[in-house]
Amino acid sequence: MTDTPMNAADAAAGSVYWKRNLAVSLIGSFTTIVAMTLLLPFLPLYVEELGVRDHAAIVQWSGIAYGATFFAAAFVAPLWGRLGDIYGRKLMLVRASLGMTIAISLMGMAGDVWQLVALRLFVGLAGGYSSGSMVLVATQTPKDRSAWALGMLSSGIMAGNLVGPLIGGALPPLIGIRGTFLAAGAFIFLAFLGTAFLIKEEKSPARKQAAKASGGWRSIPDKGPVIAMLLTGMLLMLANMSIEPIITVYVADLVTDQASVTMIAGVVMSAAALGSILSASRLGKLADRIGHWPVIAGALAVAAVLLIPQAFVTSAWQLIILRFLMGIALGGLLPCISAVIRHSVPDSAAGSILGLSVSSQYVGQVAGPVLGGFVGGHIGMPSVFLGTCVLLAAGAAFTWLVKPKDQELH
Repeated sequence: MTDTPMNAADAAAGSVYWKRNLAVSLIGSFTTIVAMTLLLPFLPLYVEELGVRDHAAIVQWSGIAYGATFFAAAFVAPLWGRLGDIYGRKLMLVRASLGMTIAISLMGMAGDVWQLVALRLFVGLAGGYSSGSMVLVATQTPKDRSAWALGMLSSGIMAGNLVGPLIGGALPPLIGIRGTFLAAGAFIFLAFLGTAFLIKEEKSPARKQAAKASGGWRSIPDKGPVIAMLLTGMLLMLANMSIEPIITVYVADLVTDQASVTMIAGVVMSAAALGSILSASRLGKLADRIGHWPVIAGALAVAAVLLIPQAFVTSAWQLIILRFLMGIALGGLLPCISAVIRHSVPDSAAGSILGLSVSSQYVGQVAGPVLGGFVGGHIGMPSVFLGTCVLLAAGAAFTWLVKPKDQELH
């Protein structure tokens, strides 16, 4: 378990343990995301159980509670990234998994909606396992394999997004909503144990010294691609997450059997994740070959088109198919964004800048659910899909316009 030395040249070529760490990070990210997404199908029901009665208020509080985690994480992600550059990325994963174990377990003991929001804030401050895994994998993988490796990790994260809502739809009738939170905490604790005992990270005195001396942002030779990816990541997550809080309520309007709402909502949420699982590594491999920018712009454009019919579905199975196709389109986006950033910054600043990228995405994840909950509750749920379509189309155009002329980031 002892870290071994690694010089700067070895770091540039990738860690000798990168495949092993990728496997452990993939499993750990899957585990933590399952536990994190368990609450999605029953979050509005839990908000109602905590004393909120008005329909519009339930939708809005669900959005606030869901977005609170990302609001808090947006502030601390660059800090965790910089500390990871200096003291090691593995340590950040151990910290995140232990903190999430405590926070998720406490959610099952909330007494009112304010306590739930506060605990969601605590998850954001203490957590960030999957984003930390992205930093670890991005910085340890050889550059010519980075988009593929990040795509594989993204597949693990999306697999958690697929399984989590399904379990979240099935567990509450068996053990109750509060019992489900406690089970989720135990699940994350397994990730903590695996991370602490199986991940191996080499020490890099040169990187540590450079990280301490570097201002992070000042060390980037060309800031243009990084700024473009920060904005694209924020826009993507804002557009994508604006839909999450309304899905359960939207499904309730499409089905006649209200007892099956949470299960169907779980399937709808998981459909997009399944599509992303199938496409992430393939789109990553394609991006390694033809360039990341065309893949990013094309995926955003296709997803924008697919959002239009989602506003006009008349049955749950139509929504499931469309969410699946949208997941295929979006599967490779975050790995490509991370790969562009990784190729544009020195190793000593990689954690800091990737942490900043996570923060920009969290800003989108904060604004998205709150905006989606407000629009869905006061204007109408179809408006959320159409507004999201406009945002993704704008993102596709922006990415295409600002792409480097040679598109060579390898």
